[in-house]
Amino acid sequence: MIRITELDCDRKDYVRIQTQVIDTGIGMSEEFLPSLFEAFARERNTTAAKVAGTGLGMPIIKKYVDMMGGTIKAESKLGEGSKFTVIMEYRIADKGYYEQVTDPSPDTEETDRISGKYVLLAEDNDLNAEIAEFILEDMGLMVDRVEDGVQCVARMEQKPAGTYDLILMDIQMPNMDGYKATQAIRRLEDKKKAGIPIIAMTANAFEEDRKKAFEKGMNGHIAKPVDAEKVKKTILSAIR
Repeated sequence: MIRITELDCDRKDYVRIQTQVIDTGIGMSEEFLPSLFEAFARERNTTAAKVAGTGLGMPIIKKYVDMMGGTIKAESKLGEGSKFTVIMEYRIADKGYYEQVTDPSPDTEETDRISGKYVLLAEDNDLNAEIAEFILEDMGLMVDRVEDGVQCVARMEQKPAGTYDLILMDIQMPNMDGYKATQAIRRLEDKKKAGIPIIAMTANAFEEDRKKAFEKGMNGHIAKPVDAEKVKKTILSAIR
């Protein structure tokens, strides 16, 4: 349940809004709640659905709320669910806001071109994967993740052609690295699957690494730590 309430506000030209998100999930223990907003804090190593995480989601949200001058608090009981309450002040739109030019900017048009695309993310490191997923989903992309090259190739073989629009491929992965996985995908019998755009993600930012990625059949190269703007431009270039 999402509950929106307008509160009293003394600040001129602003409105104070309380937003509550309430669920009936597994909840959290009272002992864990004080550390909920600390980086890497997790009450359990995995969720009930066996999904691993790094404990960065709530700290990132807390940082955004703090930057916007708001407050966030959590209430929860184990086995009963959780309630998150965010209170922030928002500036009320004036006449000038409604009279401004509404033509889409180039950035908006770029985001529209990639929004809704499906990405297969091959990344063995949980922290790197969570950061990448956060950046990609913020652009409107849908993300599936696998943990090595073998899983990536298997996923491409199993899923129908057109399931994914793009692959983001880490280079250094166990079992099968990104280069070998790319070459295996390029050899698939289904030409549509074999021709999917593949972008390398690597900690190596040297020119020779970029060249090697293209030599192995990749369509782009992103150096870690990933930069959101560079990711967007590389994806746009690859899917054109």
